[in-house]
Amino acid sequence: MPKKASLKLPFINREISWLLFNDRVLQEAHDPNVPLFERLRFMGIFSNNLDEFFRVRVASVTRMLSVDKKDKDRIRYNPEKVLKQIKQIVLKQQQKFESLYNNVLLKQLAEEKVFIITEKQLNVSRGKFVRKYFRDKILPSLVPIMVDKDKPFPYLKDRSIYLVVKLFNAENPNKYKLSVIELPTDVHSRFLVLPETNNLKYIILLDDVIRYCLEDVYHIFNFKNYEAYTVKLTRDAEIDFDLNDLQLNLLDSFTKSLKQRKRGKPVRFVYDQEMPKDILRFLKTKQNLSLDNLIPGGRYHNFKDFISFPSLNMPKLNYSNIPPKDIPSLNQSNSIFKAIEEKDRLIHLPYQKFDYIIQFLREAAIDPKVETIQITLYRIAEESMIANALINAARNGKKVLVVLELKARFDEENNINWTQKFIDEGVKVLHSVPNMKIHSKICLISRREKGHLTYFANIGTGNYNEKSARIYSDFSLFTSNKKITNELIKVFDHLEKGTISGDYKTILVSPINLRSQFEKHIRKEIHNAKQGRKASVFLKLNSLTDEKLISLLYEASMAGVKVKIIVRGICCLVPGKKNISENIEVRSIIDRFLEHSRVFAFYNSGKQIVYISSADLMLRNLDMRVEVAVPILDPSIKSEILEILDLQWRDNVKARIINKEQNNEYVSNNKALCRSQMETYLMLD
Repeated sequence: MPKKASLKLPFINREISWLLFNDRVLQEAHDPNVPLFERLRFMGIFSNNLDEFFRVRVASVTRMLSVDKKDKDRIRYNPEKVLKQIKQIVLKQQQKFESLYNNVLLKQLAEEKVFIITEKQLNVSRGKFVRKYFRDKILPSLVPIMVDKDKPFPYLKDRSIYLVVKLFNAENPNKYKLSVIELPTDVHSRFLVLPETNNLKYIILLDDVIRYCLEDVYHIFNFKNYEAYTVKLTRDAEIDFDLNDLQLNLLDSFTKSLKQRKRGKPVRFVYDQEMPKDILRFLKTKQNLSLDNLIPGGRYHNFKDFISFPSLNMPKLNYSNIPPKDIPSLNQSNSIFKAIEEKDRLIHLPYQKFDYIIQFLREAAIDPKVETIQITLYRIAEESMIANALINAARNGKKVLVVLELKARFDEENNINWTQKFIDEGVKVLHSVPNMKIHSKICLISRREKGHLTYFANIGTGNYNEKSARIYSDFSLFTSNKKITNELIKVFDHLEKGTISGDYKTILVSPINLRSQFEKHIRKEIHNAKQGRKASVFLKLNSLTDEKLISLLYEASMAGVKVKIIVRGICCLVPGKKNISENIEVRSIIDRFLEHSRVFAFYNSGKQIVYISSADLMLRNLDMRVEVAVPILDPSIKSEILEILDLQWRDNVKARIINKEQNNEYVSNNKALCRSQMETYLMLD
C-alpha cells in the first residue's frame, strides 16, 4: 500500500469519467479529417451512448438517492452531487452537439451539395413526392393519440421519439388540442432521400415528413394550424429478478422482467426547447417528472439513428472499405484443427476474417472425430452463423453445450429467443451460476483420434458475434496447448454443475484467482523496481474502475514501476499526480473501429508475461462475473501482441491523453504520423 497511510489517493467518479469518454466520441464528430458522413454517424454513436448511460448509470445513481446514510457512505460518493455534475456536463455537451450539427455539419453538407431540409423548405415537386410517400408508406403506420387533460396521459415508450402536436386556429391560439404521435422508426427509415435535382441531393427526416402532412392526419378536426415538438423519454433499464432462479424458471422470470423494463421509471425527458412553456408544464405534471428529469434539446432527438445515415453513393464522404484479410497459414491447411495442432494461431479482428471462427465450428459440426463442443455465449447476432453451426453440430450427433448468459444487458430478448431454438434442436443450454454473469468468451472442442481425445480451444476478448466483429477490435486465440485446454475442461465442468471453483495454474478465472494473480504480478514488478531493476506494466482495456487495483498501481508508480495504460472508456485512475502517479501514463484511442481487446502485460525481469481476456479491471469483472484470462504461450504471438501495443502507444492521430486535467488532449503529432488502426491493418499482410 502507499508509503504514507494518510495519503489521500485520487479517484475520478466513474460516471463523470464515462461522460469524458463520450466527449472523446464527440471529438470524432468535430474532427474535419473524418469523412463528413462518418462525422454524422459519430454523432449518432454519441447519442446512442448517452441513451444507454441514462438508462443504466443515471438510473442506478438515482436509485441511490433513496438508500440510507450507511449505504451512501459505503458507495463513497454523494449521489445528489454526482447527478448535479452529470446534468451540468450533459447540458454543455448538448450545446456543443447542437452547435456542431446546426452551425458546422449542415453547412459542410451544403458545400458538398447535400441538403438536409425541413418541411418548410420543400418546393412544390418535392412536396408532392413527400406527400405521396407519406400517404403510401407512413400514414398507415401512425397511431395518433388525442390528449385529454382529464384523462391519463398516453404511455411513452422508452427511447422512442414522439411528436407532441398542437392543433389550433391562428385567431384563437390559446384554444387548442394536443395529440401525440410516435415516429414509426422501427419500420421506416429516419431518412427519406428525395429525387436529385441538378446534382443536388436532398434528405428530409421522418419527423419533418410527418410535420409536412399533419393536415392529412387530423383532417377531421376544424383546425388550420399545427405545431409539432419532439420529445423522448428515457426509462430505467434495470431488470429485477431472482439470481438464484435457474433454467426455465429464469427464462420465465426474464420474459416478465423485460416487459417491466419497458415501463421503467423515467430518468430523462428530452424536449424541444422551442416548446411552449404551458405545454411543457402540462407534460411534466402528467408524467410526474421532476425538474432533474428535464433536459432541453433541439428540434430532433434520437440522433442514434444517424448511425445509419445514408451513404448516397458518395465515397469520399464515407470511410473507404477495409476488407478483412485472409490468414494464409489457415487458408493453406485442409483442416483448421491440423493448423492449430501445428501451433497457436491468433486472429486480429476486424483486420482479419471472423470466418475462421465460424469455420472452426462448422468443421467441428461435420468432422466424425469431433465428439463435443462447449461454448460460452454472451452477445450473439440475431441471425447468427455461430448459432447455426452449433445447431448443425447437434443435428450431426455431437454433444453441444451452450452456456448462454441471459443477463447480457439489452440482449436478453435475443438470448431468450436463441435459448428456445437451441433446446428445440437438441443443444444443451445452461444459464448463469448463482449471483454471477458468465462473461468469458471461450470455446472448447474435443476430437478423438486413435483412441485419444485432443482438445482445441478458442479464447477471445470479444463476443462470438459476426456483426460486431466487423467493427470491434479484438484478439481471438486458437490453441491446443494442454496447459490451457486441460484447465478449460475444468471451467466447463464447473459451469455444467452450476458452480465456479477449481485450482488453476495456467489460466486465470474470476472470481477465483484472476484478481489475486494480477496483484501478484504487479507486486513482483514493485519488488523488482525497489531492487533497482527494470519494471513495467502495460494494460489495454475498456474500463479501469477497481479501487483496490488502482491503489496497487499507485503503489507501483511510487516504487518506480513504469505503468502504461490504454483505456477506451472509463478510467477512475488519475495519472500524473505528484508523489502518487507520476510514473503512470494513460491514453485513449477513438477511431473508426471500437477498441475492445483486453491485454495485460508484465515485464517480469525481461521474461514478459502477456494475458488476453474479456475482463476489464472493474469490481464486477473481478469478483462478480465468470471471466477467463489466458497467457500467450507462443513466443511469436506474444511478440506480435506486444508490437501492436507499442504501435498503439505511438498513435499520435487518434490517441488522447488521459491526465489529471481530464481535458482529452490529443497526443502531440510533431513526429511522423501514426494512426494505429490503419498501421495495424497494413502490418498484418
